[in-house]
Amino acid sequence: MSTRIERLAARLDDPLLVTGLVNVRYLTGLESSNAVVLVEPAGEATLYTDFRYAEAASVVEDARFEQTPRAVLPALAERFSGRRIAVEAAHLSLADAETLRRGGVELVSTSGLVETLRAVKEPGELDALRRAAAISDRVYAELAAQPFVGRTEAELAWWLEQAWHEEGADGPAFDAIVAFGENGARPHAKLRDEPIPADTLVVVDAGCAVDGYRSDCTRTFFTGEPEGRLRELYDLCLRAQLDGLAAVAPGAAGRDVDAASRVAIGEAGMSELYGHGLGHGVGLDVHEGPTLRPESDAVLEPGNVVTVEPGLYLAGDVGVRIEDLVVVTTDGCERLTTVTKDPTRVA
Repeated sequence: MSTRIERLAARLDDPLLVTGLVNVRYLTGLESSNAVVLVEPAGEATLYTDFRYAEAASVVEDARFEQTPRAVLPALAERFSGRRIAVEAAHLSLADAETLRRGGVELVSTSGLVETLRAVKEPGELDALRRAAAISDRVYAELAAQPFVGRTEAELAWWLEQAWHEEGADGPAFDAIVAFGENGARPHAKLRDEPIPADTLVVVDAGCAVDGYRSDCTRTFFTGEPEGRLRELYDLCLRAQLDGLAAVAPGAAGRDVDAASRVAIGEAGMSELYGHGLGHGVGLDVHEGPTLRPESDAVLEPGNVVTVEPGLYLAGDVGVRIEDLVVVTTDGCERLTTVTKDPTRVA
């Protein structure tokens, strides 16, 4: 972890108070609900948390530990009085900022300093992500052998919850999406207790966590023969996904990778059915940088881990989405999720 703190320190003009809990974990290894770390430009780091996490914090090797009351920031306002401190604008509430200012702390707003480091994965992080993706592949293969018709979306989501643990994951990476028919046309659909019928599409978007790192994968299944209009929609989405994958490479702009996934859909006259970005970064968070969206200013580099997930959503009818998790390499990308994307009929 010390290398991470050193790399962060080298980017600082002022001491940085890291308040984002995922960022604290990334820098120190401490997982908690109430901790901050102060990183000095010279490289020293001090970890502040309360009694509940004192034992775990005391053995963190790369930061000095100081115990505080449970109200960490009011206590630090007094300690930092008269100092100029940089803060993470995305992770410090207005109320907490005011608490520090009232204590006499001069605040300097910053954005994305730790997240920029997190975007390029280290070998150990990639190992955890590969293990999570391998579990995802096994669970999706097992899922395809499960009966769908007559079971509810909620029942299949519960099956997934159990399967992650049985395959050795820490648990789910996020609440699974299982959505058939018109519910599948909602990109972030909510689970229903309605039985899945024959002759429709079922979108399954799920992932697991291993050592804090997430997998994220989507497959769309057929509950009837993969033919006709539904097959045409599926094949178009798959074409867009393959085009997006082919565009992922070091030096590629996020917006250009996104654009590559839209060509076939645009040529088919269905651009309005693909209303979200192509992908996002994945790591300790299931949504982090870099992004692959029309408005993205990201430029990909080796070690980035991103999703590639175009979708088509016909409101009141059906949806289809196909998603892989990939790592950017020196000459393209490596798929971490490799379960089949062939049109799959389930029972």
